[in-house]
Amino acid sequence: MEVEVKLRLPDSDSHQKLSIILSSFHTKTLIQENIFFDTTNSKLSSNFAALRLRFYNLDSYCILSLKAKPIMSDGISRVEEQEEPIDPKIGRMCVAEPGQLLGLLESSKIIQRVRREFGVGENEVLVCLGMFRNVRQVFDWKGLKLELDETIYDFGTSYEIECESKEPEKDKKLIEGLLKDNGIEFSYSEANKFAVFRSGKLPR
Repeated sequence: MEVEVKLRLPDSDSHQKLSIILSSFHTKTLIQENIFFDTTNSKLSSNFAALRLRFYNLDSYCILSLKAKPIMSDGISRVEEQEEPIDPKIGRMCVAEPGQLLGLLESSKIIQRVRREFGVGENEVLVCLGMFRNVRQVFDWKGLKLELDETIYDFGTSYEIECESKEPEKDKKLIEGLLKDNGIEFSYSEANKFAVFRSGKLPR
């Protein structure tokens, strides 16, 4: 179970201001390309699951992930998550020919789970749902790993600060204090990035 604090920033100015405030705590920047797959009859998304290939920093590495049963409440996200590293070249082959993904990755525990748990049969194929890009700045701040995201969809750009946490209520108050003390407006995220992507519009 992945548990994260997710707070949405209203605009690029707020994002830039926070980036400057946290600049001395910066550890790395990740350029992420997120590509999603499902069956032709939506067996995964109809069961609140998302199968994703994520490429990092010009294909320096690639992660296959399956997220399921998301719950979002008061800026805290809980979701079942399973991840596996994938050869980026194999990942790109899957993107180019999504119908071959199940075969190319048949030894993957995630793909085996997709078949078993979501009833994806041997004769079924996957299709590509589309993609979005994300620029993630990572900061080590007060013992927390803060992730400041600029997410670029076809229909607009959104901004968010996230923090994976074992004590989400405590850490949420700490992050809220950082934003309030610096006059940065925020709201609780009400949907994860995949849900926003599928909706085709930015949250209000």
